[in-house]
Amino acid sequence: MADIEQRLKEKGLAMPNAPAPLGAYVPAVISGNLLFLSGMLPLREGKLISTGRVGLDVALEQVREAAAQVVLNALAVVKQAVGDFSRVRRCVKLTGYVASAEGFTDQPQALNGASELLFELMGECGQHCRSAVGVSVLPLNSPIEIDFIFEIDKAAACPDQ
Repeated sequence: MADIEQRLKEKGLAMPNAPAPLGAYVPAVISGNLLFLSGMLPLREGKLISTGRVGLDVALEQVREAAAQVVLNALAVVKQAVGDFSRVRRCVKLTGYVASAEGFTDQPQALNGASELLFELMGECGQHCRSAVGVSVLPLNSPIEIDFIFEIDKAAACPDQ
């Protein structure tokens, strides 16, 4: 997976700095050969790129762009957690939460912004299982939050063990 950074460059995308946690949690935990990421928001330079509920304040195309930004933030956390992308085997699953206006039912379409970018960057190893959940509100009034599970080359045990 070391070519993720090359594919980002080819697409004209830059790897952001890994966002800092917004609460009392860690952004990533390795257990065996799985890397679990906490819920990621569409932050760019520390600010949400859009706010509000999809279908009311945020258009579907805007939330797809926000979902792609979430992927960039997630990859920054992955790199921070494992050192480089050569240890990443595949994206296993993502769960997306979409702040939805009453009657909005296109949550899967909103998450396609994330799924499509993962496939473009990782090829078949970016194909994943997925859940798309509509919710009434998300932290900081974000329109989307996504958590991820990646398979990685087996890591050392937790330092406390």
